[in-house]
Amino acid sequence: MDLDKEYWEHKYENNKTGWDIGYVSTPIKEYIDQLENKELKILIPGGGNSHEAEYLIDNGFKNISVLDIAQQPLKNIETRIPHFPTKHLINQNFFEHTTTYDLIIEQTFFCALSPSLRTNYVDKIHSLLNKNGKLVGLLFDFELTEEGPPFGGDLIEYIQLFYAKFEIKVFEKCYNSIKPRQGKEFFFIFEKK
Repeated sequence: MDLDKEYWEHKYENNKTGWDIGYVSTPIKEYIDQLENKELKILIPGGGNSHEAEYLIDNGFKNISVLDIAQQPLKNIETRIPHFPTKHLINQNFFEHTTTYDLIIEQTFFCALSPSLRTNYVDKIHSLLNKNGKLVGLLFDFELTEEGPPFGGDLIEYIQLFYAKFEIKVFEKCYNSIKPRQGKEFFFIFEKK
């Protein structure tokens, strides 16, 4: 199965977006709540309807970009958040993006990619971060199988993937996951080496 632009457009057109919980997830919200620098340049890749972006903009953050291969979720954001700058709604393949950021928020994008792209993801995230930039978010903690998305993984696999290019600041079982994901997520903060 190709997880390409058409695949994701079809999901949004048919409202098959089970990953979209309709609000910012608690772990991401609590991380955002402790950020003091509202000028951070932030990217949410594979952002979908991006309730994270809405929460950020509603809390005074000024430089947020949402990137998605599908056009429909970006249109949804335009409708839902009319004050969101449309130039920061980027309809592009993540692997073709070249702008750099201080912070990248990972919320269900990594797990939606084919596992064969994981090394490419790490390399690309690294290239998109400014010096001392951070990748922050959630990774699923369940067995990696060929069924997906979402695709799972485990602590050892993730550390092996990220260790060479990132300093692992925080990587722990998520204590404040939403109920359906309790016990199935890691929260992490990785800083670019």
